[in-house]
Order: sequence, then structure tokens, then C-alpha cells
Amino acid sequence: MEVPLMDLKTQYFDLRDDLLQAVDDALTSMQLNLGPNVQAFQEEFAQYCGSKYARGVGNGTEAIFFALEALGVGPGDEVITTAWTFFATIETIVHAGAAPVIVDINPDTYTLDPEEVADAITDKTRAVVPVHVFGHPADMDAILSITQPKGIAVIEDAAQAHGAKYKGKRVGSIGDAGTFSFYLTKNLGGYGEGGMITTSSDEVEDQIGLLRNHGHRSKYEHEIFGYNGRLDEIQAAMLRVKFRYLEEWNQTRRRLAAMYDERLADLPVETPYEAEWAEHVYHLYTIRTDRRDDLSAAFEEAQVGHSMHYRAPGHIQPACAPYNLASVELPVTTELAQRVIQLPMHPLLKEEEIDYVCDVIRKALA
Repeated sequence: MEVPLMDLKTQYFDLRDDLLQAVDDALTSMQLNLGPNVQAFQEEFAQYCGSKYARGVGNGTEAIFFALEALGVGPGDEVITTAWTFFATIETIVHAGAAPVIVDINPDTYTLDPEEVADAITDKTRAVVPVHVFGHPADMDAILSITQPKGIAVIEDAAQAHGAKYKGKRVGSIGDAGTFSFYLTKNLGGYGEGGMITTSSDEVEDQIGLLRNHGHRSKYEHEIFGYNGRLDEIQAAMLRVKFRYLEEWNQTRRRLAAMYDERLADLPVETPYEAEWAEHVYHLYTIRTDRRDDLSAAFEEAQVGHSMHYRAPGHIQPACAPYNLASVELPVTTELAQRVIQLPMHPLLKEEEIDYVCDVIRKALA
């Protein structure tokens, strides 16, 4: 049996007629610059997340970058974040002109450790970027209790956590801004690039509107030097089709994760943790094992898709050398980089495929 890490092709064929109709409608209208699908999707996504605004941008990387700029982050500032994330989180801090400050993560949730955040704050700290990694929320109240008294902005990187909840609130609605990616592999993914910024701040929303559209205040007025960072109308049209299914897909992911948990309970692996205040949406189903290489080899032989996020965390990437981040001691991050492996997880995964994957693990670790 071949079990892919994810199955985007089958998902596409299931939705093909509706997706192609949405594209045809968009092209027929020829309203392709921040058109009706972008406008409608923004309203739908803001309502879903529980934020006042949502503004579509070109991709998840732009979402973080524009949020940083809209909140006034720039040269001379420091931004605290994690190395346990896709590199874009760190990259955008540098592009904003600030210095990334990397701290360690909680060993259970894999998200920013609030105590580490508190210890890293200096008089240059302008923002903190917690990452809701693999679909599990960061401990936002603990982080906000540290940052709010000091006037430090909090930008939620929710690229892997569409629909996840923290104490009943959807991620993206808790900090000063939330950022999302609609890269094709995400829980809500398009067929190209796309991103979204959520906020309930009038001032942040206004700045994002300028930043993503060449600083346009009106047709012939450019108030600031902005960027070309708009969400594409055709991507928005297709995302609106898929958005109808996001909650159903997330609940399916949770059900599939429970199946994995049950079947792996007696094996020498650590299954994903879910805090009592969290609703995990399992963008990735991640286990820990001291025999990752053996397991990876067994998966290769058995044709089981898998990945190893983040075997080379962001702080040790060559691009970070000028910031001397590799010298930072991150014991939890370092340990996880050597032990975690991701199993197949997507809404179309079948129970018999989970059984097969778990049988491969059982034999490999016997």
C-alpha cells in the first residue's frame, strides 16, 4: 500500500466542478483587482476568526512582513520568536529591518515558552511573534500578560493553524494581528500563493491596506511607499470554495489524530500533546522517537509519506550567521530537531491507511 503524506490531487478532483466554475465566474466578471471574491472572502474569514478585519495579501510571508510594518517594527528594533517554524517567520523580521531574537519552546506544545519570552525582553523589543505550530495554539494569555504592560505588539503566525482555538477563541483574533498562509499544503490551501492578515485595530487595518496596494489611498494618491501584495482574485475564488469545508476537514483531522493516538499508545513513541485550553487542528501529526532514522527507512521501504519538520531549525540556517543565532542555547528545539517525524495526515486519509502506517511503525520499532 502507498500512503501519501497528503493527497491534494484527490481533493482537487472531489471539488473540481465547483473550483472551475468559481474560476470561470471570476474570469467572466473580469473584476480581478481586489475584486468581489477577495472582498467576500475577507469578510467571511474575519467573521470566522472573530476579528474585525481580514485583509488578503499575496502569501503568508507577506502577511507577517506587512503586519510587522503596520505595527511600526523597523531598524533598531528586536522581535522575539521561535526557531521551530518555517524560515519565513525569521526572514520577515530581518526584511522589516529588525533583529530576530530566538527563544526556546515548550516541550509539549512546541510553541513559544512564555518564561523564555519574558527573559528575552529588552528596551529594544518591539514585537513578539508566537507560532501556532503544527496546528496547536501558543499560550496566548501567558504571552500577552508579559507583552501588554510593556506596549509590545504580538503578531500571531497562524500559517499552520486555520481554525484552531485557544480558550474558545480562534487563533488570529487574539494578538494585535494574525497572519495566515494559503499555501497549497495548509489546512486551507489554494492553488498557488495567498495569505491573510486579521486584526481588530482600525489603525493596523488601514496601514495594511496601504502596504499591500502601492500605498494607494485613492486612485491617484499614493500616501506611502507600499508594495504589490494583493491576494489574487482567482485564488480567492477557489479558496472560498474550499473554505466551506474547512471546519469539516479540521474535525476530520482531529478524528484521524485520535485514531493514531489509540493505535500508537503501546508503542515507544510520543504522540502529539493537546493542552486543555486548546483545540488542535493537526496540520501535521507529529510523533517523537529516539529511532527516527530507523522509522524513516521503514517508511521509505513501505511507501509511507513522511517528513521531518524542522530537522534544521531556523536559527542554524546559513542566512542567520550575521545575527549569531546559532550560538543561542535552545535545548528543547535541538532535541526535537533530532527526534520528530510527521505521519500522513489529511482529511481524505482512510482508517485502513492509518492501520497500515501504524503496522509499519510497530514492525520498525519492534
